[in-house]
Amino acid sequence: MENTIELIDRVRLGFAVSVAKSVTFWVRSLRLGAASVLPGSIARRIEPRLLQLLSQQVKKGVILIAGTNGKTTTSLLLKTILENQGYRITHNSTGANLENGLMTALLENTNLVGRLDADYAILEVDENIVPKVLTPLQPRIILCLNLFRDQLDRYGEVDTISKRWTKVISTLPPETVVIPNADDPTLSNLGQQLPQRVLFFGLNEPEHYLEAIPHAVDSIYCPRCGHSLDYKGVYLSHLGDFTCPKCGFTKSQPTLESSEWSQILVGLYNKYNTLAAVTAAKELGVNEAIIRDTINTFQAAFGRAEDLVINGTKVRILLSKNPVGTNETIRVVTQSTDKTTLLVLNDRTPDGTDVSWIWDVDTEKLVERGGTLVVSGDRLYDMALRLRYSQKSPESTLNLIVEEDLRQAIATALEHTPENETLHILPTYSAMLEVREVLTGRKIL
Repeated sequence: MENTIELIDRVRLGFAVSVAKSVTFWVRSLRLGAASVLPGSIARRIEPRLLQLLSQQVKKGVILIAGTNGKTTTSLLLKTILENQGYRITHNSTGANLENGLMTALLENTNLVGRLDADYAILEVDENIVPKVLTPLQPRIILCLNLFRDQLDRYGEVDTISKRWTKVISTLPPETVVIPNADDPTLSNLGQQLPQRVLFFGLNEPEHYLEAIPHAVDSIYCPRCGHSLDYKGVYLSHLGDFTCPKCGFTKSQPTLESSEWSQILVGLYNKYNTLAAVTAAKELGVNEAIIRDTINTFQAAFGRAEDLVINGTKVRILLSKNPVGTNETIRVVTQSTDKTTLLVLNDRTPDGTDVSWIWDVDTEKLVERGGTLVVSGDRLYDMALRLRYSQKSPESTLNLIVEEDLRQAIATALEHTPENETLHILPTYSAMLEVREVLTGRKIL
């Protein structure tokens, strides 16, 4: 009887994979997109256990990467490190991180009868579906990057998500390795509550403390007793060195000495992404020389501090989809001498339909430096209003240009970018895809 059931499973899985690959072929042949979601959606209808049946074939295990910011960059860095070590990796490289996207990524490396050939599967996962996929995936390593407010029309507050994560992760096998961000109070507490093996990553570089806690801060209260945390210093948002004066809860000790590691790309947030990937790679036994060499030669994922050259002008795309992420990209911009920035604000499903978060962004820092700000996107007037309210005096040297047509907005921003300077583009997620299509002439999704 068991052999019969196994045979039926294999036949159903093979049929689901064959259909999915046919869908992928036609979608890409007709240039309808990257086929990063639809194949998995269709195959799942044929074989509901598709995620489990495919993931259990991964030879050395699944690595799940979750968090509000940094998933794509961290997963790409870890993938590159492991590939440089000689491993075969399957990865949802397009950033499609819901269930159908995960299935489609796994399908990419299967043959026509459903055999998956990969040493590791690195899957970045939307924070809201982590509880749904942990049981079928049975990951070997779980990377918990951070938890910030993001798309409040879809998700709850960070403590709600954390409680759901803790409940499900605690049911996984004891050999599961969990790697949380020690500097995030919510995730530091999560790691301290788990029965599994836990390795923390975080910064121990006080010279990078911010002057004050930013306005866009999410979790400065103790996750155990609710008392206000005492911060020795913060690195970004609520990430920093903290203790609770009431119950004694304190930051967990990071596994690595952060000052001993260089970082990928620009921005302090990418130091966190680097440390997360390095901690996982060292746990997997990767040669340290390979890790360091990969960091030094790493190229950005699309839209994440991605550098392009368009008709001789340097362009840098910095995905900006929530208060914390946008504050960090603004910090990158204001630390440069470049004076032209394009902001593109959309409110579509991938972005979150509630754009009130822009009022928690420290746009004053961007406005104060003057220069040219070009605004576009579905909610361009909301962004333009936010920037106007950021002007402290009518004598400001800011040149604000509002342009509804995105293609024209990009052209205008390029025209206003002086020779030998870089145009910084700060788009939300769907806007980033549109911007890249205009600039490169091809779609990602």
